Amino acid sequence: MTNEIVEIRLTPIFVPFKKAVRAIMDSSEGGHGMAIHTDEPWQGGEAVICQIFTKDGTMGLGEMVVWLPETGVSPNQIIDAIENELYKYVLGEDPQNFNKINKKMNDNVARTEVAKGILDMACYDLIGQISSQPVYDLIGGKQVDKIPLTALVPLADLNTMKFITKGYVKSGYKTIRYKLGRNVEEDIEISKNIRDEVGSDIRLRVDYNQAYKTEEAIRAINAIEIFGIEAAEQPVDKDDYLGMAFVQKNVNIPIFAHEGFYSFRDFTVLVELGAVRAAGVNMELPGGISNIIKVIDYAKQKGMGTIINSQPLGISSAALIHLATAKFDSLGFHPELFGYIMFEDDLIVDALKYDKGTVEVPDGIGWGVKLDEKALEKYAVKPAISIEK
Repeated sequence: MTNEIVEIRLTPIFVPFKKAVRAIMDSSEGGHGMAIHTDEPWQGGEAVICQIFTKDGTMGLGEMVVWLPETGVSPNQIIDAIENELYKYVLGEDPQNFNKINKKMNDNVARTEVAKGILDMACYDLIGQISSQPVYDLIGGKQVDKIPLTALVPLADLNTMKFITKGYVKSGYKTIRYKLGRNVEEDIEISKNIRDEVGSDIRLRVDYNQAYKTEEAIRAINAIEIFGIEAAEQPVDKDDYLGMAFVQKNVNIPIFAHEGFYSFRDFTVLVELGAVRAAGVNMELPGGISNIIKVIDYAKQKGMGTIINSQPLGISSAALIHLATAKFDSLGFHPELFGYIMFEDDLIVDALKYDKGTVEVPDGIGWGVKLDEKALEKYAVKPAISIEK
């Protein structure tokens, strides 16, 4: 078989946040710029870089940036799942059989969507490399040349949040996602000040990071509706699906899940419960390109839009841009790809072209980006694991 996959190479890395980002995190409650209850400050991105190779040396790339409080798995767990089990359903296969690969992985290993997703992602890039096509042409074609993006404002003191918001709007962003959740009264004050700061033409989206119980979440969301909020992320605990449904049925603002949404099945349950009126996806949750496409298509069938909100490095950013252009008419919300602001390196040779709150769709084959091998060596926390046929 000409396109047979003969090697999977996995490298665990850690990329620190930029100094200015770390300073903002350090100044916030808990050290992570959001109303989430964790014991450890958030200082950078743990990730796995996946390279899969065919016999002739053609390579496909995958990347997963993870954070245990949200993703539920570490780089070591991703690598362990692939090295000990999932590799069996990838080595020896043609990447174009990704549906077969995914079915085999799902049939034989429950859950582990993040580990499966990085392999799925690398298969798409490898197919693009083999066929000399950009991935967007494999999944629907390029709808737009530039993607309008969303900026992220961390939960901090009011003046800092206003200052950051003003800078992003001045630089061209048309959508702002800002963090809330310390208490309802402060949520109202922050939302009023940010709306006053940006005027009526800027889209606003909020993120509670599971801050509230159901009744308080209803009060909080209804209290800021007057400020024109397009969507609210994860207002209650990630495991409280019935609570999410109760909240959504008592507020007008569409809710979407993040920490409580690990798989395509999770999303369908949330939809059928009436717990969400929008989808929120990134490469880790629900895990890989195939699952994201399923979520976007299912959401569209249900009359919902999809929010791509992520802080990835360069490879996943490029992949999500390909998804965004191929599915642009199904989204309805501006994606958020904020890793290039947060991390000190993106691990790709040529930077993606961000400008005035947009990003240009890369036109090269596959994801259109190349792995920076020197950066990979610099940020690796352990030697690469190679699994060969």
